[in-house]
Amino acid sequence: MDNRAEVRQFLSTRRGRITPEQAGIEPYGGRRRVPGLRREEVARLAGVSVDYYTRLERGNLTGVSDSVLDAIARALELDRAEHDHLYDLARTANTSGRKRAAGAPSAAPSGVRPELQYLLDAITGAPAFIGNNRLDIVAANTLGYALYSDMYRGPARPANHSRFIFLDPRAHNFYTDWERAANTNVAILRREAGRNPHDKGIAELIGELSMRSDEFRTRWAAHNVRRHYAGTKFFQHPVVGLLELNYQVLGLEEDPGHSLTVYPATPGSPSEEALKLLASWAATENIVELAQAGARN
Repeated sequence: MDNRAEVRQFLSTRRGRITPEQAGIEPYGGRRRVPGLRREEVARLAGVSVDYYTRLERGNLTGVSDSVLDAIARALELDRAEHDHLYDLARTANTSGRKRAAGAPSAAPSGVRPELQYLLDAITGAPAFIGNNRLDIVAANTLGYALYSDMYRGPARPANHSRFIFLDPRAHNFYTDWERAANTNVAILRREAGRNPHDKGIAELIGELSMRSDEFRTRWAAHNVRRHYAGTKFFQHPVVGLLELNYQVLGLEEDPGHSLTVYPATPGSPSEEALKLLASWAATENIVELAQAGARN
């Protein structure tokens, strides 16, 4: 897989966001045509020659050492997610034109083992779901289906976070800060695309969203990446109102490409009471059967 354009755009956008003052170096060379660092300044910070860094930024990461990648990451002030993404791009460059090594992860399957559904069903006090690296929801517990009930109103299966955010108008009401949700979603998908360059499903999803959504296309061009494992999210649920939920994302080592996400509420909070109401509503509406059956009008 030739990823030179991806490498070029990632490195150039990272370089463009850092000023000489932020990098702690004295600007030189008169009037600057770009707001960020010049290539020679990045080379100097990384301790490599200008010619060598220019080769890297033109998209050629073939044969680059870990020490050089680390030096470039320091010079560009990459965060952990960006550092990991640079390594993923280098890994792809160094396997380009060759078959994927035996044992390397392949595209995530669309379903889950029965034991994982048992685990989800055992979680009764918080929404929980299992997602794959295409940001599909491939399985959920009752509260998980209920939380994302609007996502399941459409006929497409599996339900997909990216399609919901960028193609369904209901998402603008569901997320109290839609801009943040959209930015985070694209940054996660960009990271997954870098980690799984051979995943046809991810490539098709990106292509579909790029064709159908200007909002997605603009954010995709920013080349931002993000780790997404813990924090707090706010939802405006159409039935129970505002929910402030903590989230934890756990990778499933025996199921490559899958992760478990759980959304507990703080004990004693209004959101904990709202989740109890949501559970009652879900039971009354038979939300699991409706979600699994397809569209609901």
